[in-house]
Amino acid sequence: MSPYRLAILAAVGTGVQVGAAIVATRFAVGQVGPGSLALLRYAVGCLFLAPVVLSSGLPRFRARDVAPIAILGILQFGVLVALLNLSLQYIPAARASLLFATFPLMTLLLGATTRREAPSARVAVGVTVSILGVGLTLGEGVVAGVGGPDEWIGAAAALGSALTGALCSVLYRPYLQRYPTLSVGFTAMAASVGFLALVAAGEGLFAGWPEVDLAGWAAILFIGLSSAVGYLLWLFALRHAPPTRVTMFLGLSPVTAALLGTALLGEPLTAGTVGGLVLVVTGLGLALR
Repeated sequence: MSPYRLAILAAVGTGVQVGAAIVATRFAVGQVGPGSLALLRYAVGCLFLAPVVLSSGLPRFRARDVAPIAILGILQFGVLVALLNLSLQYIPAARASLLFATFPLMTLLLGATTRREAPSARVAVGVTVSILGVGLTLGEGVVAGVGGPDEWIGAAAALGSALTGALCSVLYRPYLQRYPTLSVGFTAMAASVGFLALVAAGEGLFAGWPEVDLAGWAAILFIGLSSAVGYLLWLFALRHAPPTRVTMFLGLSPVTAALLGTALLGEPLTAGTVGGLVLVVTGLGLALR
């Protein structure tokens, strides 16, 4: 199988992982703060990846590339995830997923603006159709939801998270062409842990042992391990395929969340979910033809 096809499969896996992690985060964020949850998430991820990195040799970067990779890691793991966690404190997971699903469209616009990628009209249509599918899938819940007075904070945080991710997706590619995926991923993740420790300290995480129950710790462990694997898949995909095509598979994340809700929580599989899934698959097909 060609590297491009493997990259597409990796992007699909990442889209599914993000949807599952959003559901788990919605469950756990009520027990710890958004920054603290992000720290625990990527501390687990770093511990999982460290033996693999050490066994393959410590990464060697050009001195001028260390700071940019670290900054991208802080943005990708620190700012993006903290904003997404914050949004889940104010708005339902379905609405946060829908807003985060604008990620591919933002990547398309950023790639075109910076002239790093010139997407075809077919790719643009495919991205748009997939986002419409996400909207149809979650539209019933979004329309029926009752927003609180601070709902705008959650909406702005989710959109800010998507914009941060789109920016990172465009800027990562030169370093992924230059260095091994694992080296870039681990270095970026480790840099974010230091940043997130400061955020978590401000939330009082280190003032005492967090009051998290067994189910909460299980969710945190799942989020951390799946995020480590998902991020390596993400970087592999970005290395071998254009950012717009990779990020559009995040349209699978809210669909995944809806399907998991049906399977695990007994929620009905509505016509909107089925129709949205059809549109998402159609959009992906258009972009990949």
